[in-house]
Amino acid sequence: MRAGVLGLKGSYSEKAAIQWLGTRMNEVEQVFEYCADIQDVFTLLGNHGCDIGVVPLENSIEGSVGVTLDLLLEHDVRIIGETIVNVEHCLLSKGNKEGIRVILSHPQGLGQCRQFLKEHFPHAELRTTGSTSHAAKLATEFEEMAAIASPKTAQVYGLNIVMKNIQDIKYNHTRFLIIREPGLVRVGNDQSSAQHKDLWKTSVIIYLDSDRPGALYEILEEFAKRDINLNRIESRPSKKALGDYVFYIDLEGKADDAIIKDALYNIEQKVHMLKMLGSYPKFDQYLG
Repeated sequence: MRAGVLGLKGSYSEKAAIQWLGTRMNEVEQVFEYCADIQDVFTLLGNHGCDIGVVPLENSIEGSVGVTLDLLLEHDVRIIGETIVNVEHCLLSKGNKEGIRVILSHPQGLGQCRQFLKEHFPHAELRTTGSTSHAAKLATEFEEMAAIASPKTAQVYGLNIVMKNIQDIKYNHTRFLIIREPGLVRVGNDQSSAQHKDLWKTSVIIYLDSDRPGALYEILEEFAKRDINLNRIESRPSKKALGDYVFYIDLEGKADDAIIKDALYNIEQKVHMLKMLGSYPKFDQYLG
């Protein structure tokens, strides 16, 4: 089982992959293909360089990862699962706190520690990297450099944990998606036999292409009148014109449930584009 993950060894994406695969494929050898950025994960998947891709979608502090949302629209992939990773950021360096002049991390990592950095390192230069694990590797080069990354990367790259739990909010979680090419055989038990609608999510992208009063309401009404719960709805620029958006929607239930199939059919008649991203078991099905 080859999994494409963001970053280098010790990354949060690697942790997400291990966590998700561990509930399904305990006896199958797992090989990780490490990618410099999120786009490389999608490219690797499209080139058949891996069986699944693991990408971050949203964080409880910083919100959605825009590039992941955009790539879900641009690439032909299916979501087959999700997993939620507890994020514990640490400040890692070869040197000590007093000597740190440059701090590196993924933009999400820097954003999740914004207040900490302002309070403790107001004059440090902040540099973005493709992943937190890449930041940790770069921090091994000079003692005045530090990285915001996981405790595991300190062990992997021989860095000191200068400060622990530095995120601005104690409870910090990132939701990761597990994606694969459409039409492939199932991965482990990604098509679980669980039937209750509350144990499943379905994700879709909708493009209205119609800026008129009530257009979005007509879409949401199709879900409301069928008592379909929406877990998440978010807009992203369509990149066609300023003020033009596509909508990402997560809803409870499976796409082949009669009421959901009916709702999506009716919605598809009212919109310019409806893209099905997939139905998959909710993460909390596997907690404990």
